[in-house]
Amino acid sequence: MYTVYILKCDDGDLYTGCTEDIDNRLNRHSSGHVPATAGRLPVKLIAYTVFENKYKAFEFERYLKSGSGRAFIKKHFL
Repeated sequence: MYTVYILKCDDGDLYTGCTEDIDNRLNRHSSGHVPATAGRLPVKLIAYTVFENKYKAFEFERYLKSGSGRAFIKKHFL
């Protein structure tokens, strides 16, 4: 299973990622071991979606990082 997740960082910005092990990945974010969020702690999980197909998961992650995907996040999760 693959999880696409959205975090809200302390600076108000969002971080979107994809992983096979969501618990481990969130622990790594929270402990400062992910460079992209290390300086923006704490982070809060605001949404996640689980996929069986890794290609669909990465495709959805790529969409969320696009302009229309960011608009989707703002409309549905913020």
